[in-house]
Amino acid sequence: MRRIAGFCLFMLLAGCSSSAGQLAAPQTAGQVDLQRYQGTWYELARLPMFFQRNCAQAQAHYQLQADGRVAVLNSCLSLSGEGLQANGEAVPQQAGQTDKLWVRFDNWFSRLFPDVTRGEYWVLYLDEGYQLALVGNPNRKYLWLLSRTPQVSAQSRERMLAIARERGYDTEGLIWRTADQAMPRP
Repeated sequence: MRRIAGFCLFMLLAGCSSSAGQLAAPQTAGQVDLQRYQGTWYELARLPMFFQRNCAQAQAHYQLQADGRVAVLNSCLSLSGEGLQANGEAVPQQAGQTDKLWVRFDNWFSRLFPDVTRGEYWVLYLDEGYQLALVGNPNRKYLWLLSRTPQVSAQSRERMLAIARERGYDTEGLIWRTADQAMPRP
């Protein structure tokens, strides 16, 4: 029950977010081919957020649906080895614009208040091979560095950090993925 309440609070805050101060919205990756984007992404690092406060390793699995929605399965492994999962869906904020999505997770609170509990999921950077991605929200409070593999080269890591800073995100407080333990695949 505690996790559900925490998750609902996160989604409420994420859904109510707006651009920070006078900063312009961050540049995004532009059109994203959701067919290529689907699959498993490993979280390399993230800015702190309430819902993931106990996560040592996280991954997301996206599956494009026939109607254009994206099914979302987020998995987290805590330092103690406990596995947690959250199911949701993502939809474009504007029809045909696939770099800015609304994400909503399935729980009783989001069913009662669907417009309040959606979070902004902006694809800020995506490499040509769809192997590396930066995802954040426009107020720059949330940021995820994602990869198709649990580890990347130092060069890829530095490139992602540089791009995040160029987009106006503070990378000093990033929480990095811990050493891999056995984590179930979706």
